[in-house]
Amino acid sequence: MSSVMLTTLQVGIQRAFALTDEQVMEQLQGVPVFMLTDQRGAPLEARAEGQDGSVTGVFISQQDAANFLTSLRQNNPQLGQSVQVSPVSLAEVYQLARRSEDSDLQFQFVPMQPQVQTAVTLLQQSGQDVQEFNSVPLFMARLSNEGDRYLSIQQGEQAAVLLFFKREDLQATIDRLQQEQPDVANQMTIQVTSLEGVIEQLRESEDSEESQILLVPPRESIDFIRQQQGQPQQGQPQPQQ
Repeated sequence: MSSVMLTTLQVGIQRAFALTDEQVMEQLQGVPVFMLTDQRGAPLEARAEGQDGSVTGVFISQQDAANFLTSLRQNNPQLGQSVQVSPVSLAEVYQLARRSEDSDLQFQFVPMQPQVQTAVTLLQQSGQDVQEFNSVPLFMARLSNEGDRYLSIQQGEQAAVLLFFKREDLQATIDRLQQEQPDVANQMTIQVTSLEGVIEQLRESEDSEESQILLVPPRESIDFIRQQQGQPQQGQPQPQQ
């Protein structure tokens, strides 16, 4: 990842400009998620409780998916031995979900529970009366005294606001910014949005203003994929304005 900076997000994260499906997939392509699949690569389906259709889980964490598979093999050895944890791009999940909109199959995100609790805590600290967060949380850093200025990264001629799946990964980036610009870093406040909300806004908003985002996967997911590909791990970017 390139160096980070600050940029003004004119219309806010929740009012991003509408994208085509292909453009949405470009935004999601670099995010690995994890599914249980059979030997043919088809996702494992389960009957949705109280519904006619079936559901398949999309795990944000590889470890969560592995733990679920371990439990499945203990409770249903015959089925468990026929499935595996498969990394897939979030873009591929989005494409499959779009194709399945007229079917009985639903794709259900499985967030990391520690991050869900972190999101609830942050929202409560901001004065919101919430007890649960039923989505995949995303974390972003906002310069508290300068309106809609967010921690961003330069991509070509445009700046993309960074949205992290883990608060700890965002904090590590802020800590590096602290080394270069402590006055700026000290004014950063961490805010919460949701993956589902961001995707929906990218698809459906009619706002003509353009805003760019970059989804930052969990560090361990990136390391897992690089390990699978035999690539060396890379350090965090050096932040700057």
